Amino acid sequence: MTVCAIEPPSTDGADGAPGAGCAITADGAYAARLARDGDSWFPERWTLDGPEPYAVPLPGNQPEEPGTEVQPMGDGRVLIHRLVERRHAFALLYPTGPGTGELPLGAVECPEPGTRLTLLPPAPGGVRAYALAVGPRSAAVWRVAGGASGPERLAEVPGRCSGGVWLDGTGRLLALDRELGGRTKTVVVDLERGEVSPLLQITEGSDDRLLLADPDSGLVLISSDAPCPGQERLGWGVLGSTLPVRFPECLRLPECAVTPFAIQPGQALMPENCAVGLRVDGAFGTWVGTWRPAERRVRHLPAPQGWLAGAGVWTREGVLRLPYATEATPCGVADLTAPAGPARESDADRAPEPAPPAAEPEPPVRSATRPVPLQQAPLGRLVTN
Repeated sequence: MTVCAIEPPSTDGADGAPGAGCAITADGAYAARLARDGDSWFPERWTLDGPEPYAVPLPGNQPEEPGTEVQPMGDGRVLIHRLVERRHAFALLYPTGPGTGELPLGAVECPEPGTRLTLLPPAPGGVRAYALAVGPRSAAVWRVAGGASGPERLAEVPGRCSGGVWLDGTGRLLALDRELGGRTKTVVVDLERGEVSPLLQITEGSDDRLLLADPDSGLVLISSDAPCPGQERLGWGVLGSTLPVRFPECLRLPECAVTPFAIQPGQALMPENCAVGLRVDGAFGTWVGTWRPAERRVRHLPAPQGWLAGAGVWTREGVLRLPYATEATPCGVADLTAPAGPARESDADRAPEPAPPAAEPEPPVRSATRPVPLQQAPLGRLVTN
């Protein structure tokens, strides 16, 4: 039987160390990563909501493979995904005095050749966890933790899928980017009903992807080549609004890759004031950007040494918490505060300090076709421009 292939860990740390990335619960209370001791890998849980962050190692009876995935749960346990004898095995890890307790959850087999199975981002609430099995012609969403009895297949989505963004605070609505017929569009999967509906389409011929969403404000960050065919642009919109999606020029940094990774929660009815955390990769290395839709500039900040790049969470008060690990501080969190309020008009056209690169002014809003609505989903419609 052919099984799913697990991808090796990405080089996510600012220090370039493989496996340096981590996952954080939706509420920012816990994080988990695969840490290294010499040539051996082991899971590690970070507690982030106390007076000081601290790490708890969760080694098993033998070292983990570098491609093993880990994810924190809301109760402090850590979900682990291993490839064991041609099967994808899941278990919950927890500290038991000097050792590590392990609760097996079952396994998933992927019989179709070329199928890849990976964990989806941590779900709101932290009670359940999900995985996406992507095959050559379709993808399946599995609940791998928090169910009644072992892994459960919840929905099948025709086409090749990627991404994974939660659209509500209950973990019911999951957005996936689906490639079908040579074009990529975002669909929403209702995990209670197992139904798949179109979500985002700016133009018929554009590739449109959903990158982040905040259930409180409805703010969404997207990637699309609709403004300039063949070139991906970052844009923002609001779920349930009649306002168009905009593609600010300040998010278009020459010769840099800009990746949004966190949105400030708790800004109900004020999506334009939500702070967004950006990972910026360029010739000068990797650093942090902060931006609000109401502003016309990206504020560039140095990343903390050892940043687990691309990992971070906003507090409701507007503090961006970035986990980092160095030899001197194996478990640390750097708190960055984004300036409140929109930039002054004189700041909007002023370039930031050299290296990182300068921001550009925002262009006029472009016109485009009305996208497909969320149909019966409770979040309403996404209207783009």
